[in-house]
Amino acid sequence: MLEADLQKVTEGSIAVVQRGTCTFGDKYKTAAAKGAKALVIVNNAPGDWKGGTLGLDDGASIAVVGVAQDAPIADGQDLTLTVDAKTQKAKTWNVLAETEKGDDANVQMVGAHLDGVTEGPGINDNGTGSAAVLETAAKLGAGADVKNKVRFALWGAEEEGLVGSEHYVSSLSEEQASKITRYLNFDMLGSPNGGYFTFDGDGSSKLDGGAGPAGSGVIEQVFRNYFAWRNVPVEASAFDGRSDYGPFKDVGIASGGADTGADGKKTEAQQRQWGGTVGEIYDPNYHSPRDTIDNVNRDIYRVAIGAVGFSTAYFAAL
Repeated sequence: MLEADLQKVTEGSIAVVQRGTCTFGDKYKTAAAKGAKALVIVNNAPGDWKGGTLGLDDGASIAVVGVAQDAPIADGQDLTLTVDAKTQKAKTWNVLAETEKGDDANVQMVGAHLDGVTEGPGINDNGTGSAAVLETAAKLGAGADVKNKVRFALWGAEEEGLVGSEHYVSSLSEEQASKITRYLNFDMLGSPNGGYFTFDGDGSSKLDGGAGPAGSGVIEQVFRNYFAWRNVPVEASAFDGRSDYGPFKDVGIASGGADTGADGKKTEAQQRQWGGTVGEIYDPNYHSPRDTIDNVNRDIYRVAIGAVGFSTAYFAAL
């Protein structure tokens, strides 16, 4: 939530803020603490948007809704909000496996979320990431002679607010957490209008979220080295907490990852280096019924999937 938004929130008001800068959960908590009776989050990009989640907080004290960027809401206008919603409990699972060998005091974790949204089949988001992690695990094998233990994770309920990864990290003892040296995340690797991104681990690109914990800059450089070897340009992406690296980053575990873009718009400079369509989002099928296997960009995926194996092998042997 921007400071300017915060200053406008008054007791008994309906707070209206823009998506971005901090998590939905942080926006809700800030608005509630200021005495707002409801919160409306306006999308920061054109197109349909059904909102997000508040993470593990399922006891919100005020109504929180998301609306499209072009919703007819103006600053200071009278607004009536009616919300008809219910909360249901459901079971979900994380799937974890690790190598038999390797130093268990220097664990490398490699993960991707296994779930999708109800609006579509979720093949790019995130069948591409989970398939890449699964194939890497299968190729490495349980008995691989690695220096550092490698732990693979397929997370449940990422789309519901990083529920699976949040639960895993919060369940770790201090000793268990200290043995995880780094976490690599892979979410959306075959975006139809995509490019190549890696998280700004060292903070040098000055993006939202800042730098990652100590060691994250090394992870960023390993991914940059891979894409340089493949002779494709790569750009930094922000540690904005939108995927399963967030809980690891929050507890100080070095984090990083690669992706090919979600709902950001492709610029002219990006079109020149990667091709595609200027002004269109990286995945025009994002969170929609069109997110099928037919719409995965196979050329981009062939390059991106290699980043999973390359980084896993590098840190397993480091």
